[in-house]
Amino acid sequence: MSRRTPQSRNQRRSAPAHNPSCPCGLAKTYEQCCGRFHRGEGAAPTAEALMRSRYCAFVRRDEAYLLRTWHPRTRPAHLDLDQATRWTGLEILATTDGTPFHTTGTVTFRASYAGGSLHERSRFERADGAWVYVDGEVS
Repeated sequence: MSRRTPQSRNQRRSAPAHNPSCPCGLAKTYEQCCGRFHRGEGAAPTAEALMRSRYCAFVRRDEAYLLRTWHPRTRPAHLDLDQATRWTGLEILATTDGTPFHTTGTVTFRASYAGGSLHERSRFERADGAWVYVDGEVS
């Protein structure tokens, strides 16, 4: 064991912390978490996982993923993502159903951005076996 002086301990504390967690709020790295869904290396297993990956897609401005995971019945032709919006955090407030054993589910969340937040109850369904976003009620 090495012995640290008070000075070396303070220097260590002042060093910036590296936070590799995914923008969706889970402790995994982006590549291990939402990145694999964005790259098409699998589908989100639950409505909440899809919600998190879609939030991350908004953070990264991944329009293709957002459209791909939108139900064909309600999907717009294109998105106009605001380039000035800086998303700062996601908080899942409630989920109903949406597990691998369900065909529908809801996720209520708060997505924070510089200057405010968005509170929404999103509805999800399975389409061809994969979870997709249907629509949401903004409060």
